[in-house]
Amino acid sequence: MGALTSSQEAHELDANTILELLANRRRRYLLYALRGREDPIELSTLAETVAGWEHDVPPDEVAKNEYKSVYVSSVQCHVPKLDDAGVVDHDEDNHTVVLADNFEQLEPYLRIVVKDEPENSTLHAALQTESGEGLLGQIRENVARLKQ
Repeated sequence: MGALTSSQEAHELDANTILELLANRRRRYLLYALRGREDPIELSTLAETVAGWEHDVPPDEVAKNEYKSVYVSSVQCHVPKLDDAGVVDHDEDNHTVVLADNFEQLEPYLRIVVKDEPENSTLHAALQTESGEGLLGQIRENVARLKQ
């Protein structure tokens, strides 16, 4: 799948779609891994990252069966669901994924649900080291502003 097709153009996601997309932990992890990336990433690399976060180990220490589970479910279920919603663009020929226009509608909610992720995990550490203040730092700032 190359460029976005007319059925994937940016459109308003309804609340049920947003909640369904974010309800699955593995889909949230896929989105966390794609945040801030402008270039497509290979699904195999993405699956290694997600499997590492799920099992709280560095990606190069992920067991083959754990990686395979993430890869297969991502290819067969999670990436197509995100692609159909226009949140990612999946190039099936190159086996790559990149965020698409509709991700902007999910990001505010993703910032909220990340607060429920384990604080002493490899995922938490990765989110802390993102560019700038990191996703968790931005959440803390937003919460502090709301309390004022």
